[in-house]
Amino acid sequence: MEKVLAIALELLSAWFALAFLLIVLPSIFGVSLGISELYLKVLVKTLEWATLRIERGIREQRREALKHTASNVIIQRDHTTMEEANAGLRRGDFELSDVFYFCKKGFEAIVEDEVTQRFSSEELVSWNLLTRTNVNFHYISLRLTVVWVIGVFVRYCLLLPLRVTLATIGIGSMIVGTTLVGQLPNGETKDWLSDLVHLTSSRILVRALSGNIYYHNKENKPQKGGICVANHTSPIDVVILTNDGCYAMVGQAHGGLMGVIQRATVKACPHVWFERSEMKDRHLVTKRLREHVANKDKLPILIFPEGTCINNTSVMMFKKGSFEIGGTIYPVAIKYDPRFGDAFWNSSKHGIVSYLLRIMTSWAIVCHVWYLPPVTREEGEDAVQFANRVKSAIARQGGLTELPWDGGLKRAKVKETFKEEEQKNYSKMIIRNGASSSKLADSD
Repeated sequence: MEKVLAIALELLSAWFALAFLLIVLPSIFGVSLGISELYLKVLVKTLEWATLRIERGIREQRREALKHTASNVIIQRDHTTMEEANAGLRRGDFELSDVFYFCKKGFEAIVEDEVTQRFSSEELVSWNLLTRTNVNFHYISLRLTVVWVIGVFVRYCLLLPLRVTLATIGIGSMIVGTTLVGQLPNGETKDWLSDLVHLTSSRILVRALSGNIYYHNKENKPQKGGICVANHTSPIDVVILTNDGCYAMVGQAHGGLMGVIQRATVKACPHVWFERSEMKDRHLVTKRLREHVANKDKLPILIFPEGTCINNTSVMMFKKGSFEIGGTIYPVAIKYDPRFGDAFWNSSKHGIVSYLLRIMTSWAIVCHVWYLPPVTREEGEDAVQFANRVKSAIARQGGLTELPWDGGLKRAKVKETFKEEEQKNYSKMIIRNGASSSKLADSD
């Protein structure tokens, strides 16, 4: 028994030593040995081969359907106003035909709701060998099945233990490092060590996800005293961005492991964590953020204005609070490559543990990050218009669909204000048509 324990300890020591030398140590110095790049090239070749095998093994018509799966929609929507849709059908104050417009919009929402589908995983054009439950890809060939079985072994028996090891090291180093740095007096030395701990920990965590991150237009990186806003797909968005620079985080205080990390990091870095009761006080939140931005020596604030995770295909409504603070806004667009793994976190369906298990058993996390030119609020522009302008820029750069809907619809009912807006539009149309009809009758 003692020999078995000794052998197990030796293997465990060798495992940690190998992980430290090949991954952790290069992370500290911000260098790569090229292992992840080589792994990604092999993976791309394998997925391309699998796609060819699928296309060869199915019928011609199914192959055509496969190519267009991701782009097909059930309903072809015509984005016209209520008045344009009813043009030529009405002549007085009220027409029974007006009902058809609302019926049409209601059927469209029921058959293909453009909000709800943003909170489900992004559809893929081709199978990425991560699941056997997709109805589009049943049994094709023995060779493809063997490759899938090998892939399961690689992901669960080789990659998962390595990633769990690296994640443990990364989270542990962040908690211990920030706690120690937090004991130092405020000054340049403390700030420098805090940045070093955050960067090193984030780099280790990115490698724990087999992450390959491509940063574009680095000359536009957020600067101190500014506000960085980005679209939101996953909790790992924070790790993706911190891998290339340090930020002051803004968010709700949590319990559990997340709470331990928050309490440790805030000692070394001026993060802004709010209690649930404080989050409801918008004026208090705005006040604390303004105080942070006013100090040009503090790190840029990182905010996700959508307030919830969207499935990597769209950008939904930006809350205006982030754009009322003042100062310079640094927009950032984040786009994940879904071929290698689904980074989207559907928090209403999956807990954080099951989510992390899923992404840590995916092939890799491949992501593109674009730093957009900084912008400021223009004269005469209110916070909502400013937020929409920034949102549009992020959507264009990331190749994402821009939607006006509030991401809060993920868990809440439609606000009464949305219903009232439609009622107001209809009332205005009736009044205008009624006035036009009266003038026409007078002229006759």
